[in-house]
Amino acid sequence: MPELLIELFSEEIPARMQARAAEDFCGLLQKALAPLMTAAPRPLYGPRRIAAVGEMAARAETPGKEERGPRIGAPEAAIEGFLRKHGAARDALTQEGQFWALQKPGQVIEAPALIAEKLPALLRGFPWPKSMRWGTSDFAWVRPLQRILCILDGQPVIFPLANGEDAVHGLASADLTEGHRVLAGTEPFAVRGFAEYERLLRDRFVIADAAERERIIEEGINRLAAAEGLQVVPDRGLLAEVAGLVEWPVPLLGRIDDAFMDLPPEVMRTTMRVNQRYFALRHPDGRAAARFAVVSNIIPQDGGAAIVAGNERVLRARLSDARFFWDLDRRQRLEEFLPKLDAVVFHAKLGTQGQRVSRLESLAAIIAPLVGADRALATRAARLAKADLASGMVGEFPELQGVMGRYYALHAGEDVRVAEAIGAHYRPLGPGDAVPSEPVAVAVALADKLDQLAGFFAADERPTGSGDPYALRRAALGVIRILRENGLRLGLADLIAEAFFLYPQATGTTASPEFGMAVATEKLKTGWKAPSDSRHPPMVAAFAAGLLDFLAERLRVQLRSEGARHDVVAAVFGAAPDDDLVRLLARSDALARMLATPDGANLLSAYRRAANILRIENRKDGPHDGAVDPALLVAGPERSLAEAVAATRAAVTAALAAEDFLGAMERLAGLRAPVDAFFDQVMVNDPNPELRRNRLRLLNSLCAAMDAVADASKIEG
Repeated sequence: MPELLIELFSEEIPARMQARAAEDFCGLLQKALAPLMTAAPRPLYGPRRIAAVGEMAARAETPGKEERGPRIGAPEAAIEGFLRKHGAARDALTQEGQFWALQKPGQVIEAPALIAEKLPALLRGFPWPKSMRWGTSDFAWVRPLQRILCILDGQPVIFPLANGEDAVHGLASADLTEGHRVLAGTEPFAVRGFAEYERLLRDRFVIADAAERERIIEEGINRLAAAEGLQVVPDRGLLAEVAGLVEWPVPLLGRIDDAFMDLPPEVMRTTMRVNQRYFALRHPDGRAAARFAVVSNIIPQDGGAAIVAGNERVLRARLSDARFFWDLDRRQRLEEFLPKLDAVVFHAKLGTQGQRVSRLESLAAIIAPLVGADRALATRAARLAKADLASGMVGEFPELQGVMGRYYALHAGEDVRVAEAIGAHYRPLGPGDAVPSEPVAVAVALADKLDQLAGFFAADERPTGSGDPYALRRAALGVIRILRENGLRLGLADLIAEAFFLYPQATGTTASPEFGMAVATEKLKTGWKAPSDSRHPPMVAAFAAGLLDFLAERLRVQLRSEGARHDVVAAVFGAAPDDDLVRLLARSDALARMLATPDGANLLSAYRRAANILRIENRKDGPHDGAVDPALLVAGPERSLAEAVAATRAAVTAALAAEDFLGAMERLAGLRAPVDAFFDQVMVNDPNPELRRNRLRLLNSLCAAMDAVADASKIEG
């Protein structure tokens, strides 16, 4: 197939936008050229260019089709309008039944013509997060667009970007691009295909592939670090960003003044990363090294001495600023920052950070004994957890919240467990981040996340399919991971209700009738009933159940990412919603083990067969949910099945109550033999209506026995 190469060459594109723009461009290109391009092209991107390379057919013919027109005898104006719409003459019409019809011939689509037709509109409507206009044109791009390279099968495809009277600065496609602005100059050169494009760009000091630039940077700084017995602190995000800032990467090493080496390593790393895009280095034992790596975009004539010296001067100034905040913040105790939080808004609907601190203290005190933490220490840690938000260092570097609180707490002489809890309560920050394990830290971390979830759900600021601005999915996954990885047995429904009641909108004279009701009402509409032993008002219990559904869904997402049986969790949760996630997972694991056995798999098939029969027969004269009449059990297999179901239901109920989940599943799997015999030897829809009804009730009791364990309809496979 002919090769298509398109490059959009512009002024420097922000690194954070490049990868997404290249993917969007390839997806839009495939959609626009769909008649001839069946697979998405390969994306390429860099500081000054977004490109795509792929294959497409040279031509294609679309099949003809018949267009039905007005009814026979319709007004002449209707017929003329139909003909104008399709650009046809009157003699092209034929009569098909009661209507006029027009046979439209197929079209031959030529690739160059399709490209020239579709690309201008695609580029004018390109979805940049931010874009700009320049000159007098209405055309918008992330930065001024300078060239459009478009090559198909070695030949340029020429099309203007003009739109009506807007000439768009005279931009039109061609076969030209440019190399490195400094090392190769601005002289354009022509290409005839991707291989030549990649080779000629490399000759002009441009690495077209972002992945290759990342590899060059990573290998280069690792080599320089290893030569001095050091290691590079891993940072994939920074690596990808720097690869988007340079076209010809040249790694260099600089030195950090010894006067700054007493700063916390997190402060130095954040200063270097956020302000200058430098890579931090460390000794093999983990200590911060007095070195940093910087990546140049040119080949220095002096080996990099001038570039390194300039970056060292800039870094000294940045670290001096960090030193100022570090010294200033330590002049007061961490607790003295707290009054400032009363003026910091947490969320317009949820009050201030000062009010949040009070809630965290109360919630941490409730959670502490449940996780084996000292109540006084957990309360103290919760009180101080957000204090560093008012510090100068965190004001300058928000990424250091929690980290600086830990340092300032240790400096003020707080208990080490309190300090560590302050530093760890935001964790886990992502899939690769460790969860807190020390009980005080666990109590504060859970309090922080449950308060966040309860508050935003009660204010109806829930995540949507297109966004999660308050990181509630991450908070939910944090709760799940803390409980799973620490093996904690907690009743989440009660804790969610406690978190809900800590908001003034939920209690007393300031209670709002809207607070939490959207979630509760949605849950009640599903037919949910409050547990008989619930100690909370029905609407609050419904709110907690709604939020618990969200947590269960996040658990299934996590299990899916791990390759585990997430469908089994959905089945168990559907049968008996459980707010003890560790118990829920143990029960699900036992069910998954049973389903992996021949008895379990066959029993699931039998259940589905019984459920299908019941669904069909219930439509006729159901429901068939009454008690089974022993006197009507005339066949041996149905008597055996009835006895087995009754015994199994009692045994399974007892085993589940004792949390003997494996035992419960073993008893359930024991139904396989009597179920097989029943279906082999007994006709369910017997001509005798009484026997038929009784056998349907027996099948219903079989399904009910399994439904007590899991909603088998949610089990895949």
